[in-house]
Amino acid sequence: MNFLAHLYLSPETPEGRLGSFLGDHVKGPLERADYPPAVLAAVRLHRAVDMFTDTHPAVRESKARISPARRRYAGILVDIFYDHFLAADWSRHHPMPLGEYARSVYRDVGSPAFALPPRLAAMLPRLIEHDWLTAYRHTDGIAQTLEAMARRIPHAAALAGGIDELVRHHDALREDFERFFPEVVSQVAAPATARSGAPLSHTR
Repeated sequence: MNFLAHLYLSPETPEGRLGSFLGDHVKGPLERADYPPAVLAAVRLHRAVDMFTDTHPAVRESKARISPARRRYAGILVDIFYDHFLAADWSRHHPMPLGEYARSVYRDVGSPAFALPPRLAAMLPRLIEHDWLTAYRHTDGIAQTLEAMARRIPHAAALAGGIDELVRHHDALREDFERFFPEVVSQVAAPATARSGAPLSHTR
């Protein structure tokens, strides 16, 4: 899952939102991580959601749709495409308009009360400045995101032009997303237990 989906599934608090972003940056046992308990709970949720996502049949089918030339980056592409489907139909999932929701996220994460990992500290200002969360609504925004990633990530030139995968398989990928997303939402809201044995719990 990418930024918007993880945020949607996380508690709508500054700690929950920061933990949602930290999930990709904090490695190893969380007992050693020096963050507030509510932040660590959101990191645990992020990890559990990722594990549930990686084992879901619809997500695997989406990854298999990516062409062999970009298959190495299928996980990245599918994460971003799923955020596109969530953003494009946001009003069906959340009562707050996407622009207002994004601004509330930016307020919550713009001035953290504790030090962030360097990569995340460098990324968040770019995310806010360029309004990445609402940019995912449009295919132009997805294309720009993939072009920027192709330039920034070593050996990831194949991501350039990755929008072609979304255009080519749009309807099938959307059907995969529609199969998957209600299930992960249910898992988080239940709470239930992912295949890893890690609880998916959430207080919205």
